[in-house]
Amino acid sequence: MGVFSEFREFIARGNVVDLAVGVIIGAAFNDIVKVLVDQVVMPPIGMLTSGVDFSKLEIVLKPDDPATAANELVAIQYGALINAGIKFLIVAWVVFLIVKAVNTLRRKEADAPAAPEAPPPQEALLMEIRDLLKTR
Repeated sequence: MGVFSEFREFIARGNVVDLAVGVIIGAAFNDIVKVLVDQVVMPPIGMLTSGVDFSKLEIVLKPDDPATAANELVAIQYGALINAGIKFLIVAWVVFLIVKAVNTLRRKEADAPAAPEAPPPQEALLMEIRDLLKTR
């Protein structure tokens, strides 16, 4: 029974829950970036490069042989690497912008004047006595 209570305590910690939320949002963000790269960014780049589809770029090491039953194409698909690189740059840029925004908010909070600390009870009592003596 002790293992289950330890596991429940582990899961209930805030940083584990935050990590799980981050992973889930990251997975959803991955889908958005994939669509952004494949459907939005790459078509204009392909048009600028005379219709080249980067995802289909490859170096064929062993072409298909129609004379044999085993049609095995062996190719290095460097176009997929180009797409992955563009996706990485987009994700890195968005994460940079998010971190920059969070850091800006933290700096504003740090620059805000802090409320003066309440004096210790002894000082507060002494100040009351002083104020009473001044009024006499």
